[in-house]
Amino acid sequence: MVPMVYLDHSATTPLDPEVLQAMMPYLTEEFGNASSVYGLGQRARQAIDQARDEVAAFYGVEARDVIFTSGGTEGDNFALRGIAYRNADRGRHLITSTIEHDAVLRSVESLERDGFEVTRLPVDRYGLVDPDALRHALRPDTTLVSIMHANNEIGTIEPISDLVAVTREHSDAYFHTDAVQSTGKIATRVDELGVDLLSMSAHKLHGPKGVGCLVVRSGVRLEPFMLGGGHERNRRAGTENVAGIAGLAKAVSIAQRDMAQNIAQLTALRDRLLEGVLDRIPAAEITGHPAKRL
Repeated sequence: MVPMVYLDHSATTPLDPEVLQAMMPYLTEEFGNASSVYGLGQRARQAIDQARDEVAAFYGVEARDVIFTSGGTEGDNFALRGIAYRNADRGRHLITSTIEHDAVLRSVESLERDGFEVTRLPVDRYGLVDPDALRHALRPDTTLVSIMHANNEIGTIEPISDLVAVTREHSDAYFHTDAVQSTGKIATRVDELGVDLLSMSAHKLHGPKGVGCLVVRSGVRLEPFMLGGGHERNRRAGTENVAGIAGLAKAVSIAQRDMAQNIAQLTALRDRLLEGVLDRIPAAEITGHPAKRL
């Protein structure tokens, strides 16, 4: 059998052996519920706390700012719906772009059916959002702007810091970014991007499927939509996926360790591929920005 050459890492990635090793104890003998008060449960709680510290350090935030989720789709839904409903008394206008992930686009469609108003910003030929377009779209009743960090189809990296600066200058709206595709590939520190909320998914960076996190800057309040126990500081109910969370933490740790080397190697491979395609197929067109891209 010819070995498979896998070229779809933007869809999902293989599980790193180090990640699997970090997960295995919590899939076998350390199977405790992190809410239990006895030793087995408390060891699970300690694993979650340690993972939260590691993920928080990766994003440049405090541990309490990290909410573990089931992945990017839940994180996007939680960010948009949580901010919209929590702040509905001061405004019902949201801004996003036309090329967001469906988790964002479907969320704002749902909010529109509930009486919210949504402005969808166009993008240029490269997929970039114009900060001036955002400036003109902001209103006194705007409560949230949601623009993805890097596009999942064409790889264009949005000017998030510039868009955040415009938002801060002209409104009191919160800013959310979907960093599912960018996490582990480029720098995604929340303190550098300046965003209020950031969502990610572990399986895009050699972590397990079914786990991710929503980073929420201290002081930002969301309306919870998964109700039950007091998990995740009363923000997201449900027994924690201890093995998945441990795997997520190991995945971001590996990404941090190897990022510089990976960027250099993958950029060289990408450029070599594009040069080869254009050399052999001169009529081919490259989608996305020629430089500001993953």
